[in-house]
Amino acid sequence: MAPTDPAVIVIRDFSSPQVWSPSGRASATIALTFLLLASVSAAAQDSDALGEKVYQQHCAVCHDQTNTRIPSQDPLRTLPAARILHTLDFGVMMSIAYPLKRTEREAVAKYLGTANASDETPPSAFCQERGAGFSNHALANWNGWSPDASNSRFQTTTASRLTPEQVARLKVKWAFGFPGDVIAFAAPTVFRGSLFAGGASGHVQALNATTGCTQWTFQADGPVRMAVVVAQLGSNYVALFGDQLGSFYALDARTGRLLWRRRIDEHEATRLTASPAILNDTVFVGAASWEETRALDPHYPCCTFRGSVSALLISDGTPIWKSYLVEPPAKRGVNAAETPSFGPSGVSVWAAPTVDKKRKLLYVTTGDNYSLPASAMSDSVVALDARTGRIVWSQQFTHGDAYNSSCPGGANCPSSPGPDHDFGASAILVNFHGRGILLAGQKAGIVYALDPDHGGTMLWKTRVGRGSALGGIEWGMASDGERLYAAVSDVVPMGASLVGPRALGSSTFDPARGGGLTALKLDDGARAWFAPAQPCEPPRPGCSPGQPAALSAIPGVVFSGSTDGHLRAFASMDGHTIWDFDAVREYSTVNGVAARGGSLDGAGPVVVDGMVYVTSGSSRFGGMPGNVLIAFGAN
Repeated sequence: MAPTDPAVIVIRDFSSPQVWSPSGRASATIALTFLLLASVSAAAQDSDALGEKVYQQHCAVCHDQTNTRIPSQDPLRTLPAARILHTLDFGVMMSIAYPLKRTEREAVAKYLGTANASDETPPSAFCQERGAGFSNHALANWNGWSPDASNSRFQTTTASRLTPEQVARLKVKWAFGFPGDVIAFAAPTVFRGSLFAGGASGHVQALNATTGCTQWTFQADGPVRMAVVVAQLGSNYVALFGDQLGSFYALDARTGRLLWRRRIDEHEATRLTASPAILNDTVFVGAASWEETRALDPHYPCCTFRGSVSALLISDGTPIWKSYLVEPPAKRGVNAAETPSFGPSGVSVWAAPTVDKKRKLLYVTTGDNYSLPASAMSDSVVALDARTGRIVWSQQFTHGDAYNSSCPGGANCPSSPGPDHDFGASAILVNFHGRGILLAGQKAGIVYALDPDHGGTMLWKTRVGRGSALGGIEWGMASDGERLYAAVSDVVPMGASLVGPRALGSSTFDPARGGGLTALKLDDGARAWFAPAQPCEPPRPGCSPGQPAALSAIPGVVFSGSTDGHLRAFASMDGHTIWDFDAVREYSTVNGVAARGGSLDGAGPVVVDGMVYVTSGSSRFGGMPGNVLIAFGAN
């Protein structure tokens, strides 16, 4: 247990606008214009030089040779730079591009590609009336990662308007293709009749939840994976989300107009994957990092990122507090390539914070350390005071877990690497017969039940999977208040002895091993039932029975997505399959974009007003690519 942590800092922003005298404004403006033009020209030249350098160092060895399986420079130069960048970020080239900084990816994409737009929304995709109307008749929501602040991912009968009998009759009502994308991984949000979803291209769109027509679009600086959260401020509504370059945004939820933008952390490798949480006038944002994969480069000084949670005012983004979850790094020597090494580092917050209004606490789950020394709050559940950011208590479940993508054997791999058993799923807070229980699922394949009234002391723990760096519980469990439902990934790569980005870039999965869904009793963690995964039939590239996607539940039903591209509904009473849909197919879309389904990983289904929504095509770790959002209905 960790008492109050000295790493909590309080931020105040007292910056004021600069005042110019009227007499000097004209001449200053002219001078500033010339300076800007000169700096733009120099920046363009620098970008071209960097792009060519990156290409020669990382790309030419493959793309300058004659090989029918590898495109040469000529066809690459006909592609839009935006599409090349998407492929480097989250497409077939991501395992090669992981060590590259974002500026390097952008530079090489610009060096190779054209300036043509590849992902504009066609005019025919827009609704007749632009803007989110926020219907007074559509009061049911799935706002953010979960319908409520407990992160139970459970939707009531009134809000879901689906029975088990209706679930068995679900059919595709409409599909939306993410323009220009080669992966679909964003978690949808449905709020008062509008659906909000981000994409790998950085596009965020508001759609009519009934028809799928586009209400507005917004271009973020980087890919958007997290669920948008809509907050009400008086008569206004604010859409809140972050991107994978570290920027956090507030938009007018009706129009998509930018209200404010703030960078959450100054570290170059900051990425935001955790959906935000809101309480009153405050939004809470967890910070994660790309640095774990930067470590693949032996010349990268690994590692200096510090995981954190920030609290901002929803109205204007003013920071209220920021709490770091790992101590400041210090130089620890050099690696095998004579590159300086730093530590401790890491402890990312990958998943949405859980708000405990009764105890005025915020619960976050944390990732591993990237470098030695290992610290006290990696692989942990941490409780923070929601008002001040003070760390009230923490419980660590894997000690000494220092790991990065260069492991095993890379120059930046810690001398005694851990198992990479961090937490990628949010904690769930339930009220079980008048008693609070905090539930956390780990990549180790273990579920923990903690007592939030007694410093997070353990009530019980149950193993539900084998666990591994890409196994165990990945992105989210669900609870209906009587049972907890936990699915495991446990994917088994074939043709490679490693796991993680280095191995899965060229490996395939065992089509028969992985997955499984377990229902646990909340009082003691005993298994109520187990539904084994179904092997890939027929086996196909990128197919695994693993079930990494977040679960969702309604009365009588648990939904689970798989790497094999299937979305299945299981009876919550005994685990038998009610409905099974194979999403790997081509779709005719409401926005006229060519779309295909693929693996389901990360975001889970969203259930609102008789509809089920899910994104399909998450190929980040070797799964099947796709770019579609699917809407199902029973009638």
